[in-house]
Order: sequence, then C-alpha cells, then structure tokens
Amino acid sequence: MNQPTPIRRDHPRLRLLDAFCCQGGAAKGYADAGFDVTGVDLHPQPRYPYRFVQGDAVDYIREHGAEFDFIHASPPCQHDTACQRIQGNTHPDLIAPTRAALESTGRPWVIENVGGAVPKLRAPVLLCGPMLGVRTYRHRYFETGGGFTLPQPHHPAHTVPQAKMGRPVPPGHYGQYIGNFSGVSLARQVMGVPWMNRDGIRECIPPAYTRWIGASWLGQVQEVAA
Repeated sequence: MNQPTPIRRDHPRLRLLDAFCCQGGAAKGYADAGFDVTGVDLHPQPRYPYRFVQGDAVDYIREHGAEFDFIHASPPCQHDTACQRIQGNTHPDLIAPTRAALESTGRPWVIENVGGAVPKLRAPVLLCGPMLGVRTYRHRYFETGGGFTLPQPHHPAHTVPQAKMGRPVPPGHYGQYIGNFSGVSLARQVMGVPWMNRDGIRECIPPAYTRWIGASWLGQVQEVAA
C-alpha cells in the first residue's frame, strides 16, 4: 500500500474520481459539494453529466487514482442483490479487487454498495433518504478508507408508508423506484436526478448522500489545514 500523498493545491477545485459511475447520481452530489468530477465506467454513459472516460474502473483506479484528491467507487451491486440471485443471474464480485486498487493509491476513498454486500464491507456507514431530506427509503452502505472516516448519522424510524414494488406511489407514501417501477418523472424529482432514465434511477445513489459525504471530507481537510 502506498503512503498517503498530499492533497493537490494546483487545481482550482479538488478532483474526484467517480468509479463505476453509471448515469451519475454520486457524481452530482460530489459536484454540488464543490468537486471537479471525472467518471469512469466499462459501458458508454451518454447521460453522465460530467467528464467521462470509458474503461475498466478497477484498472483505471490502479493507473490513475493517485492523480485525484478523492475516489468514490460503486462496484456493481447485482452480485449481492436478492432479485438477481432468485432469477439465477450471475455477476462479478468486485468489492475486494476495488478495495485493493483503492488502497494502492494512497488517496482517501469510499466504496458504496447495497445491504446484501454488508458482510464484505468493513465497518460501513448506513445512509437512508430521510437522514438527508430525500423522500424515499434507499439504504446504501459506505466503507471509507485512506485516512477518511464518516460518523454514523441517526437512523430515523420509517414512519411514512412505502408503496409496493412496481406500483404507483399513493399520496403520502414513499416510492421504492427499483425494478420496472412506474412514475419516472416523480422518481427524478424525489431523487434529484432529472437527467436520468429508469435504468439509471433504479440503481443510483441520491446525490444528497454524496453531497454529505463530500462535505464531510472537505470539512476534515479544512480542520487539518487550520
């Protein structure tokens, strides 16, 4: 593992690498927090709203991760999603290779994934929509490293009823917005991702989550510099 490298000071905005970026939910939050974002994904992402590189994310982290100030990685979650196992679909498990690549950079980093991946994540922090003003229960888990840590926010009780999967969202309910859900326009509004289609929304991180993470790291950097 490389020794941590100093934060770049020769760039007007701190540079963030968004690995396995998909359509850019995580990227939007980091950009809102003040980062200059570059995304990398194996597949073309024409809806991605920031600088984009097509390629293998793990290889890109190994080769270029140290050029960035902070790295976010969202390895594909399908391997740890119950519906994919029920359907008999197979997907690569990239959490360990991603962690190894991140640790080689000497940079602070975050790995994000779903609840099914928790046994493979190291002391992850849970984020849920109501913690950050998002009107849906979308649990995501975040492992941190490279000298960066996150506090665990209070997890409020789920008092708002949730619409059934795939059904329209009744008034006063939260939607799930997974699978072949209905109401893309409402989901865009709730999640804060107006540029996304259904495929992007069903897997995305609400930008509010990563805006909080990015602001948390920037606050720690400022404390160290003070």
